[in-house]
Amino acid sequence: MNQKYLIPLTAVFLLFLVAYTGVEGAGLQWFFGIVFPYVAMIAFLAGFVYKVMGWASSAVPFRIPTTCGQQKSLPWIKHNAIDNPDTSTGVFVRMILEIFLFRSLFRNTKAAFSRNASNRLSYSWEIFLWVGALAFHYSFLVVLLRHFRFFTSPVPSCIKFLEYFDGIVQLGLPGLFLSGVVLLAATLYLLARRIFDAKVTYISQAADYFPLFLIIGIAVTGLSMRYFTKVDIIGIKTLTMGLATFSPTIPEGVSGLFYAHIFLVSILFAYFPASKLMHLGGVFLSPTRNMASNTRAKRHINPWNYDVDIHTYAQYEDHFREKMIEAGLPVDKKE
Repeated sequence: MNQKYLIPLTAVFLLFLVAYTGVEGAGLQWFFGIVFPYVAMIAFLAGFVYKVMGWASSAVPFRIPTTCGQQKSLPWIKHNAIDNPDTSTGVFVRMILEIFLFRSLFRNTKAAFSRNASNRLSYSWEIFLWVGALAFHYSFLVVLLRHFRFFTSPVPSCIKFLEYFDGIVQLGLPGLFLSGVVLLAATLYLLARRIFDAKVTYISQAADYFPLFLIIGIAVTGLSMRYFTKVDIIGIKTLTMGLATFSPTIPEGVSGLFYAHIFLVSILFAYFPASKLMHLGGVFLSPTRNMASNTRAKRHINPWNYDVDIHTYAQYEDHFREKMIEAGLPVDKKE
């Protein structure tokens, strides 16, 4: 088995065992249920703000938007206002399509040599990658929003509305939440793509597998608590409400599986700012996306430029005129 994904898989499994045995064997509910979640949330917020502030303060000396269409130039040349926007409105539309519909990924193609005798290079549309990424991100968002019912009392109407539509497919008791199943399936697809696609495997590192295994562990433990094992919902609500109101308490009767679940969630939050998952914040600050391509219409002056002392040729000649004349070098002025 490839060590690139064997090590992250082992790490996630050990993290689960540490939390589960720490609660069931050592009675460390206070650490895995109170201390570590607070530490993880502080690390997430501090790391997120630090990364965003660093990107926001980075110099962008030129307009470098990624373009896929014709730039605005002469009136008789058709302009692509979305793929090559020259106004703030065009940039806004492009960003909306990128953030909510992954438009650049939708247009992505894969290059491969054909398997017939010609062995020619061909391009294919990677629609399944786009569908898998879209399903993963939206199901993750729904799961995250749906869990806010554990941290609020009373539960807001919008969360109840979302929960109703998420559980509209009634298969047994308790009812099936589509977002949890879709999240697990989409994450498994993205993991399988990294493992079985040779080109993707070649460029993948252990840091690319770790969050996938971590999310799979979170999804599996969450689904297990809902559909296969008995958990004390009242006790869980008491614990989460205590965390939200900064009056933490450890209720009786909450199983070690829940503490392992919340420990994996805390690991994900703490790891988030240091990982590629930070594209959540980076997409808004990417100069390849958030800048208008109007270099033919406006001159872009680097706002970070500072005045530089220059030494003109006239000044150079004034300094070295006598020596230049002695050396037989031509000069503009004799004196």
